[in-house]
Amino acid sequence: MYRINKKFLKSSHYIIELKLCSIRLHDNSKFPWLILIPKRKNVTDISELNSKDQILLMKEIVLVSRLMKKLFKTSKLNIEKIGNIVPQLHIHIISRKKTDSSWPLSVWVVKGKKYSAKNLKDVLNKIRTAFK
Repeated sequence: MYRINKKFLKSSHYIIELKLCSIRLHDNSKFPWLILIPKRKNVTDISELNSKDQILLMKEIVLVSRLMKKLFKTSKLNIEKIGNIVPQLHIHIISRKKTDSSWPLSVWVVKGKKYSAKNLKDVLNKIRTAFK
């Protein structure tokens, strides 16, 4: 059985389970930011998934990307697979706007800001509802 890395449990909030991925909201209110974590044990790279899971991952990335564009009214998404700090395979999907705090640079160049309790509840409800 796979386990979600402890760093994700500390820095993100559960949203929903898709067929392949667990979806979590990164706790940074400066950017709408979802993380897709494939539910596979000891996988650190897309190339380690079997071909069926690779295709499913791409479908789930597209599904979440469309949802993010619609919900957060953005024309630009950053979709990234890095894994330098947390090796467990995960994909970041970040909604960007030209007015955000680090445009056009990476979201990692600015200090994050945790969601307030009310804002977090509202954003989680908004995203969960969109997945239904």
